[in-house]
Amino acid sequence: MHLHNDVSEEKIKKAMKKFVGKITQKPPVRSAVKRIEREREIYYLEILEIENKEVLFKVGCEAGTYIRTLCTAIGRELGTGAHMAQLVRTKVGRFNDADWISLHDLKDAYEDYKEGDEKEIRKIIFPIETAVEYFPKIWVFDNCIDSLCHGADLNVPGISRLNEGIEKDDIVAVMTLKNELICVGKSEMGSKDIMRKNKGKVVTEKKVFIRSL
Repeated sequence: MHLHNDVSEEKIKKAMKKFVGKITQKPPVRSAVKRIEREREIYYLEILEIENKEVLFKVGCEAGTYIRTLCTAIGRELGTGAHMAQLVRTKVGRFNDADWISLHDLKDAYEDYKEGDEKEIRKIIFPIETAVEYFPKIWVFDNCIDSLCHGADLNVPGISRLNEGIEKDDIVAVMTLKNELICVGKSEMGSKDIMRKNKGKVVTEKKVFIRSL
């Protein structure tokens, strides 16, 4: 973050503490979402280094938080103005900077793959199930996979088993009995209700990741 005027280190730290927790943001003009105010959570703000007007910090935040907007808001709080000078994304979900590879490495692995050597490309390209590793999961019977792929909601009779602790409105991963990802959607009821009921919608608003049968 680049500050527009000189500010004491103490004042910077004090101002940034105010942004930890629930904050309200309006997406920037150049964004892919509607420009309305929305609530996001900042889990932590850790200052790593301050040099003149440059502030290097690490932030943990809820998905959909705009760091450019956060820097502008901090500058406004300081009364000096500020803008984001550089952003490095170090983690998204279960992926972090240890998983980074270069396009050059990807190209080399792909060329090896075309020659029949899959060793490197298997290290680089993860199965899609990796992305939902920490999602609460629901496993379904084979006979309802096709209907889910064509947009049907998941109902109680189609469920084989599920994780405990699912709450209403949680984002859940729906899996085959072979642990293949079918879709991701919003849970309409919690685990206890699902296990207690014989009918009713369980998952809606889905994004499907598997081809229909």
